[in-house]
Amino acid sequence: MLKRSIGSNAAILALFALVTAGTLAVTQITTREPIERAIREAAAKALLEIIPIERHSNDLLVDTYPIPRQYWALLGLKQGGNINLAREGDGTIDAVIIPTVAPDGYSGPIRMLVGVNRDGTIAGVRVTNHAETPGLGDKVEVKKSDWILSFNDKSLEDPGRNMWKVEKDGGAFDQFTGATITPRAVVNQVRKVLDFVAEHQQEIFSAPVSKRAVEVEAAEPEQEKN
Repeated sequence: MLKRSIGSNAAILALFALVTAGTLAVTQITTREPIERAIREAAAKALLEIIPIERHSNDLLVDTYPIPRQYWALLGLKQGGNINLAREGDGTIDAVIIPTVAPDGYSGPIRMLVGVNRDGTIAGVRVTNHAETPGLGDKVEVKKSDWILSFNDKSLEDPGRNMWKVEKDGGAFDQFTGATITPRAVVNQVRKVLDFVAEHQQEIFSAPVSKRAVEVEAAEPEQEKN
């Protein structure tokens, strides 16, 4: 009797596990596409805030160039990343967007996207993830403050490389009232991106169209037929 009861319970548990696994599998399959679409839309929104659609004729999300491993540490990227390329109609790269992480924020790493024009000026900077203090360090967000817009059109020559510091450190960039560590970390990391681009300007701005971008472009006419 006891063995029969144990066997019955085991069968019920096995059936429950099977049903649960099946439900999870179906849920994962049905939600994967909407999740991937949402991630793509969020990424596209951030990229287009830096380089508006009228400034390029390609798909920024898929036309990318991998960051060489030896520069991951400089850019704060533990697992690497891709440079998004903005091309004009003739294929010329007009600007690039580079992922980077400032490791020394007040409350931890600050993830950013830094857009750089072909002439070495900043196209725009956006913070994509951080854990800075609400009301203080979170002013790096464009929705909380226009401070991040102060990088627009700046370069290593303007205001000068040695001035890429917050005012408290003798530099040209404002800090927040009551918060210096956060803006200091962001300013320093944006300068590192400019250094990286300046050193590899020819390589980056002559990058070929990515294989993924070619595949997507080739697939578009077929999708239009359907």
